Order: sequence, then structure tokens, then C-alpha cells
Amino acid sequence: MSIAMDPRLREILVCPCPRNAPLRDGLPTDPDADYLTCQSCGRSFPVRDGIPVLLLQEAIGGPEADTPSEGPGKG
Repeated sequence: MSIAMDPRLREILVCPCPRNAPLRDGLPTDPDADYLTCQSCGRSFPVRDGIPVLLLQEAIGGPEADTPSEGPGKG
């Protein structure tokens, strides 16, 4: 199953992480989920009402090293 989205938009979407890799439909564990998953970093971004939410803070999964940390000793 493919996520319902304008095909022109789908062609230009890439992950917002520094690698800017292409996105594939679904989650690694659920290919029918309403998510787009980066083929490079593995982050998964929700698609709500046909609109991809490509914000790193909304992503699930992916490398821990690339996500901002609010803990002490960082920076």
C-alpha cells in the first residue's frame, strides 16, 4: 500500500537529516503504516492527512548521535 500523496511532491521529498536521502513508504516493521522512512538514517516521519511531517523532533527511530540532547555535559 502506498501513502496517498501528490506524486510531484513525493518525487522531491528527502529526509531532513544532513544526508538528505530518499524516503520510502511505511515503517521497517509495518510497510503499510502512514510513515515515510529514510533509506539512510532510518528515521521514520509521520504522514498526517496526506501531509508528511518532516521534522526531526517528530521522527521515530534513527541514529541517537544525530538527535539533539538536552542532558548535561553536551555541547
